[in-house]
Amino acid sequence: MWQLFSNSESMKIRFLGTGTSTGIPQIGCHCPVCQSPDERDRRLRCSVAITTGEQQLLIDCTPDFRQQALTIPFKKINGILFTHEHYDHTGGIDDLRPYSCFGPVELFMEEQLEKVVRNRLPYCFSENRYGGIPDIHVQRIDPCNSFQIGALEIIPIRIMHHKLPILGFRIGSFAYLTDVKSIPEAEFEKLRGLDLLVISALRKTEHISHLSLAESLQIIERIAPRRSFLTHFSHEMGLHAEMADELPDGVYPAYDGLEIDL
Repeated sequence: MWQLFSNSESMKIRFLGTGTSTGIPQIGCHCPVCQSPDERDRRLRCSVAITTGEQQLLIDCTPDFRQQALTIPFKKINGILFTHEHYDHTGGIDDLRPYSCFGPVELFMEEQLEKVVRNRLPYCFSENRYGGIPDIHVQRIDPCNSFQIGALEIIPIRIMHHKLPILGFRIGSFAYLTDVKSIPEAEFEKLRGLDLLVISALRKTEHISHLSLAESLQIIERIAPRRSFLTHFSHEMGLHAEMADELPDGVYPAYDGLEIDL
């Protein structure tokens, strides 16, 4: 039985990106979504910033991180939680260079992801590092155990991205699950009593490694959070304004720059 953490401090969630790996507009596409004048239909790769008190956390660090970082206060990042190894979730690590002025940035990840990051960015981990590279330290996650970042307890949630085991995270009454295709039965216990669930929904038709809209709504119905926001959209999901009208009560499409207070 998991002892679910209750956070007494207020928490703010800011969506830095709500798009899939290609982003929206997708390069070379002239569909109505990619040509939409609605700013909510312009989506960078998927990430959120979490602030509570003086602490600032991120979930994932995308290839769009430099652009995303310009929209949030420049201050210490107390930790970055990584869901998995795919480049649209890790490709911005080198852009952490400016944050070295605050000291090392702690990267929280599973062992397999650490191997991938060290292979992609060997210059960040060499014994004789040259000046200007990002000052990053890896903190390895055990998916079976919660861990602390300052006063915050982080509960890893094992989810499946087709056959790839990846992680979601719960912090207080908030949970973030992206690139989901399925959730092992035992993990639902960790998702009881949520005020806010963020979960991916790639498109309306089925996909081999991502939830469709219908599949995502089924999981939301089972978890029964107070509010749910969908993220990690492809352009095939449709226009934001149309999505908002089609979703059931308590379920909303997220968009880049949206802030939610808990």
